[in-house]
Amino acid sequence: MIHTDETTKEAVKTLEGLISILEDGKLGYTNAAEHVENPAMKTDFLEYARERALFIVELQDEINKLGKSTDTAGGGPLGALHRTWIDIKSSFTGGDTEAIINACVTGEEAAIEKYKNALEENHLEHSQVSIVSKQLNSIENTLSQIKMRAN
Repeated sequence: MIHTDETTKEAVKTLEGLISILEDGKLGYTNAAEHVENPAMKTDFLEYARERALFIVELQDEINKLGKSTDTAGGGPLGALHRTWIDIKSSFTGGDTEAIINACVTGEEAAIEKYKNALEENHLEHSQVSIVSKQLNSIENTLSQIKMRAN
């Protein structure tokens, strides 16, 4: 892909969108970990939050390579919905594990959709597509693990 101001701008916008949903996932998992009683689930949720933090750094590095600074604003509307969902569910249900798991599933499905859209838009360079694809794969695996817990 030839670097023009327009393609760089689109790539940065795409990556920033992914960062926002990752920020939301990180907050959501941290919140979920605080509300579940099960120690193994607590550990898993904290691990998912840590993984999201690493993904954010990877994407910020890509934005920096494009010559843009990474000014992290709050999460996007999908992520805000996810966070609110976990907040509401856990406060109403007193940390009902099933409700928290369902909220995490909803959040991961939103993240996967956003990642797939980012890849379909075709604004990213080959190296960025590789990173985004790897992260998407990991998020899909996390979703599968969470869904197994729900059963």
